[in-house]
Amino acid sequence: MVAGLVAVGVVAGSYARALAEGFELDAEDVRGEAREAFLGALRGWPVPRAPYLVEAGTGVVFGVLGWRFGGSPLLFAMVYTAFVGVVLAVVDWRTWRLPDAVTLPSYLIVIGLLAPSGQVVVGLACGLALGAVYLILWLGRPTGIGLGDVKLAGVLGIVTGAVSVNAAIIAGVGAHLLGALYAIGLLLMKKGDRKSEFPFGPFMIFAAFVAVVVEA
Repeated sequence: MVAGLVAVGVVAGSYARALAEGFELDAEDVRGEAREAFLGALRGWPVPRAPYLVEAGTGVVFGVLGWRFGGSPLLFAMVYTAFVGVVLAVVDWRTWRLPDAVTLPSYLIVIGLLAPSGQVVVGLACGLALGAVYLILWLGRPTGIGLGDVKLAGVLGIVTGAVSVNAAIIAGVGAHLLGALYAIGLLLMKKGDRKSEFPFGPFMIFAAFVAVVVEA
């Protein structure tokens, strides 16, 4: 199963990369952009190409999830969320955006995929809690995180909460620790100052991945 998921991940990573490249920094027609991004990725689905980072990374992530969740009713939800996470991480790093067209439908899809596990209620509670925390942070300091981060937090809270409450906590705390370490790195390398901003979505996604793997 693990080897198969690695192969699937490489192919999925190729599509994720093509889809992510369809979103731009400033889009006047957000709906039109999303439609073209999805259709364009399907029409021109490329084979893996250099530097292969997205494809290889997605393959590794899928393989790790197969190792930790093989045979679990949580597997499909984890793999789907990983795919969405790759897309959003690439988009956010390139454009500082987390498109609603990717994030919002994921709520219903994730809930549906989690239904066989019987962990939907716990997941929803954790999603609500983590989303509320991020909403408070956004209201208190809107320049620190974006509204897209708030929406993403709800999805990640549902998925990590379905594994365990501890996983949701680790995801929330871990994202800020990773962000702080990155900010310190920028300061040490003199590539930023205390007011420097950077996309936060990738740190949220990576922290959630670590959380579910550790708590599985």
